[in-house]
Amino acid sequence: MKTHILYLVAVAACLTFGISPVWAMEAEDCLACHSSADDVGEDNAVDEQLFNKTAHADEGCTACHEIGDEHPYELQSAMGATCVDCHYDIGETYAASAHGENATCVDCHNPHKALAPVNMSGTQMNAACLTCHETADMESVHDRWLPQTDLHLASVACVSCHSSTEKLAVTLYVTRRLENRTYADYEIVDYAQLQQLVGTQSVTALLDAVQDGEISLDEMATFYAGNEESGLRLQAMMTPETVDHDFRTIDNRFDCTYCHAAGPESMQDSYVAFPQQDGTFKRLPLEKGATIDVLFGTPDFYMVGATRSKVMDILGLLILLGGLALPVGHGTMRFLTRKNRRKEH
Repeated sequence: MKTHILYLVAVAACLTFGISPVWAMEAEDCLACHSSADDVGEDNAVDEQLFNKTAHADEGCTACHEIGDEHPYELQSAMGATCVDCHYDIGETYAASAHGENATCVDCHNPHKALAPVNMSGTQMNAACLTCHETADMESVHDRWLPQTDLHLASVACVSCHSSTEKLAVTLYVTRRLENRTYADYEIVDYAQLQQLVGTQSVTALLDAVQDGEISLDEMATFYAGNEESGLRLQAMMTPETVDHDFRTIDNRFDCTYCHAAGPESMQDSYVAFPQQDGTFKRLPLEKGATIDVLFGTPDFYMVGATRSKVMDILGLLILLGGLALPVGHGTMRFLTRKNRRKEH
């Protein structure tokens, strides 16, 4: 509060002596007031930690906001820029999509929280879509052709299929049943809950025991061996690495083999995403191939036609060969002994 008072005193002094404070105004000056909803109201409050994670933070507040000489006494400040002034190519692509006539940029994005896809959870990505597209309606539309619709909608970020983004990854999130009740739904564990589990360590230590920035299959096995009491498990979502804003129904996503094929490229690289104190997510890479190995990867993830096991493949081949050996062997023996059977008759 003292910082706010000193800032207002400085502004008042500038105005008294006819000096414009605008040229010296930095983001930290704005956030001295605008980081608190108590000072500026909920609509004008900015989460400083999240804002500092965005690319917009590098540009500063005045890159978008025209702040008059009378501010903060003149409460309104006009927008001095639009999104397409910087994001021209994205704006052009978006305008040509079906969404272009129905929603503006800020209907989906809060510019003070505009994070890269890799810093968000799949659930956060879908939240923007759900402001217009109700879950029940989407289930009804997809159920006309998509098997296990509810499972797909819960496991795939909307923009993984409804943009022309090709680079996808399997991202795992730490989850737990609500209030640890037996039949409750699993929900993503937040930062405070994870921190309570790991104590003074980083939340990533829950799986990355040696803290080398990567999660091995051995560390994955250790996590599952010790999670019975905590009730933790990993939930997977197919998420995009980038989003191009070409929002439409992509024809090749109707082809099940786009994802459900033997070891698709998108499943070779996978991650575990951990919630951070500022509301973002930090991803750590899993050992290559972890989500396509049914025996030695994560037991919480299986994708039909994609998850593989070399051991199971060999056993399956032996069973197949064994099944063929009996009729082939029997037929061969009958052919070789046909003369003997004729003599008997």
